[in-house]
Amino acid sequence: MTAHLASEHFTPLLALIVIGAGALHATWNAIAATISDRLMGFTLIGAAATIGGLAAVLLAGMPAAAALPYVIASAVIHVGYELALWNAYRIGAFNQAYPIARGISPLVVAVGAYLVAGEGLTGLPLAGIVILAAGLMSLALSAGQLARKDSPAVGAAVLTGLTIASYTIVDGLGVRTAHNPLGYTGLLFLLQGPAFPVIAVFCRPASALKDLAVVSRGLLAGVLSMVAYGAVLWAQVRAPLAEVAAVRETSVVFAALIGLIFLREKFGTRRVAAAILIAAGIIMIAT
Repeated sequence: MTAHLASEHFTPLLALIVIGAGALHATWNAIAATISDRLMGFTLIGAAATIGGLAAVLLAGMPAAAALPYVIASAVIHVGYELALWNAYRIGAFNQAYPIARGISPLVVAVGAYLVAGEGLTGLPLAGIVILAAGLMSLALSAGQLARKDSPAVGAAVLTGLTIASYTIVDGLGVRTAHNPLGYTGLLFLLQGPAFPVIAVFCRPASALKDLAVVSRGLLAGVLSMVAYGAVLWAQVRAPLAEVAAVRETSVVFAALIGLIFLREKFGTRRVAAAILIAAGIIMIAT
């Protein structure tokens, strides 16, 4: 199982696509975090992923056989990611859990891509990833020091970040062997999607689906998640994993804006400074 290295550098066009994917990712996470019945929300996201994944496989066909071990491993990791994310939103606040989870990932991916895929980064891209990660984490701490009571939520967010890094590396390798990014994406969602619906069968009555607002928001979040991650997988075929992962995590800026505009959260000077760091990191990575 030998994965092909990315064939292109991280261009401004790729940066724009990945930033757009980050905006979609922040949006579906905000929807999931604000659904009152979060288990049902994640269940609907899983249902949308299953249906969309099946449609993509029927349309594009299966990925190459060499990619199957990767997509199976990634599906398992994704289920762990969804469980960790669900728990982080259950016990913590969106504006705290999201940036911590996303901020950990870029540096872990950079190390993992070097060890597993032989993708070493030097100069401006490496410095950009470090600066970007610092900006992302500073958003998580923008309200000041974390209190002891925040420890369970922070722990869940850290675990979420580690699973993000893990599936990013696995999928980056897998999609390069698939010769069919859409088929790989579809099969991934088809495999991981049923996890929460199965859990809900045992934990929630069918009457929970009578709330049309919850159903529509959950399905919308599921569709956005597929589009967002499909774009990331497409980019991973064309650029180094660490650079794609780092720029994707600009989603925390969009999450902060969502919090400011829709959730009425404050956007103080610390968040402005963090946003400047993140922008500087992106420019350095795409240079």
